[in-house]
Amino acid sequence: MKRWAFAIGCVSVLAMGCSGRGVSPAAPTVGSDGASAATAGAEQPPFNLEAILRGDGFGLVKFRQERDSTHNIITLDVSVRDLLANTSYSLQRATDTALDGVCTGTNWLTLGEGSTPHPLVTDDTGTARAALFRDLSALAAGTTFDIHFRVIDNATSHVALQSDCYRFVVRN
Repeated sequence: MKRWAFAIGCVSVLAMGCSGRGVSPAAPTVGSDGASAATAGAEQPPFNLEAILRGDGFGLVKFRQERDSTHNIITLDVSVRDLLANTSYSLQRATDTALDGVCTGTNWLTLGEGSTPHPLVTDDTGTARAALFRDLSALAAGTTFDIHFRVIDNATSHVALQSDCYRFVVRN
């Protein structure tokens, strides 16, 4: 009976995490001095994130920034599945600096290889993967913003997938 109760508890925790009803990834962390961790400086995370994309299918964006004194390159490992077969899509992001965990930014930017947009073209099964990147060297270390992602069909501009709101801090 104890194993059964443990299994039900594990399934409940997993279901809550997958439902999006857990703690918001963009919720600010407040320190003992009342200051938001996001404003405490460039050494405060989150420097990296994994954005889950939901909608017509499923996707994942692994958003990583490596510590480098000369460049601040963000790598975006993107994978999507269960979308239309043999179709061209684009990954976009929008940001806002109102650090409230509610992504209201509409400054959609198509991501790719540096400043050159790069499509995600699905195969016969509706799956695509891409290794994209973006140079954030022009942004000051410690710059903090809320960010959300979407995948659009390049032919129709239909939003096929979208993410929740995430908090991001530019690393020094």
